[in-house]
Amino acid sequence: MNLPKTDSLTPPDKRKFFGCVSRRPRWGISRRGWLVLAAGFVFGAWLIIFNVQPFLAPTQRVETKILVVEGWLPSYALGAAAAEFRAGHYEKVFTTGGPIAGSDGATNIFNTVANVGGDALRAAGLTADVVQVVPAHAVGRDRTYMSALALRDWLWERQLKVTAINVVSADVHSRRTWLLFQRAFGSEVTVGIIAIPDPDYEPKRWWRYSEGVREILGETIAYGYAKFIFKPETGGKQVP
Repeated sequence: MNLPKTDSLTPPDKRKFFGCVSRRPRWGISRRGWLVLAAGFVFGAWLIIFNVQPFLAPTQRVETKILVVEGWLPSYALGAAAAEFRAGHYEKVFTTGGPIAGSDGATNIFNTVANVGGDALRAAGLTADVVQVVPAHAVGRDRTYMSALALRDWLWERQLKVTAINVVSADVHSRRTWLLFQRAFGSEVTVGIIAIPDPDYEPKRWWRYSEGVREILGETIAYGYAKFIFKPETGGKQVP
């Protein structure tokens, strides 16, 4: 009698109820496999913890005489922006931003964070002729992107040829600012970014500070939204 050959390590299929139900061997994760997975998880978490802050707070300058400063920045960052202007030998600095929170979307230039930032730069010693306030009148969501669009259109309306800009932002907000300004200006303008460190926590040990944890977690989510979900406007004016 010839019996079918089977793998001695693999039990044959078992069927019941006229073949309608079967039981088959399956692969499972062994104890060693779980250890490998756990080690991989720990290693991945270690990479994220030690690299997320530098990723979110990059500084990459480009060759340009134009400096852009987000008007909402805290005083320490605005002071650093004024120092950057002097050290970088820029010719013009633009401040951006929309209506101040609580102003009910008022379009008056004096009620915008762009104007507040401009005043801070002049108070830091920059002369009025080099500081240009460019307010955005949009409120609500996507304020960084709308501020970038407002600057782009301001330059277009005055037929100012700009091929590169450096944008000053605050710490871990910088990666998102960089992304949104480049999307707003398109491939015709090279955007550089300058991240001003937050003095309230130590970047290399951000997880030990409530301020660092709050900023890192919030900006990680916000950057993910801007990168993968946010759909910017495709129309509008382009810088010549």
